[in-house]
Amino acid sequence: MSNNSLRSHWKTYLNKPPDAKTNSQENAEKKVLKKFTKNSFSGTILGIDPSLRATGLAIISVVDSEKYRLVHNETIINRSSLSMVDCLGEINRRCQLILQKYDINEVACEETIYVQNFQTAQILGAARGAALGVISSHSIPITEYSPLRIKQAVVGYGRASKEQVSQTIKTFLQLNETLQHDQSDACAVAICHALTGN
Repeated sequence: MSNNSLRSHWKTYLNKPPDAKTNSQENAEKKVLKKFTKNSFSGTILGIDPSLRATGLAIISVVDSEKYRLVHNETIINRSSLSMVDCLGEINRRCQLILQKYDINEVACEETIYVQNFQTAQILGAARGAALGVISSHSIPITEYSPLRIKQAVVGYGRASKEQVSQTIKTFLQLNETLQHDQSDACAVAICHALTGN
């Protein structure tokens, strides 16, 4: 069936008066709506904006998919004097502490963006691995999102600046001040998951 005929079919079906619909038709309509409507999310999401020197972490509590509250936020700062291995160990350790202190239902992490420098991509991948490895060992569901999708979901524009993201997060979570970019980005990935995740 072509897209045009399918659209025509649904248009005719949906325009029928209520008393003209049989029980089987109503059940079919409910199934379609259920398939294309995201189930409401309730619980806590740990958002991660991975980086070797400044990993942003944020825990967002969601109630009935409409009440959002920032529970915790931090940036894991690794000094430039630390070796890569020590940085990865610190990211792993801090994520472990988060999991011990808070009841996390799901985790959302920003995907590694395309970079021309192979070494930079390798470092970013290692930082993500240090965080996600410890989370995976706790059997917590992890979902990854591209920066474009995160900005589209939170700001409504996939090419939004970090300042626009920070300001949107401040308003969305009703905060008194804007967060550091690493933390607001972590909030954004968590909120993206709550709004669009499966």
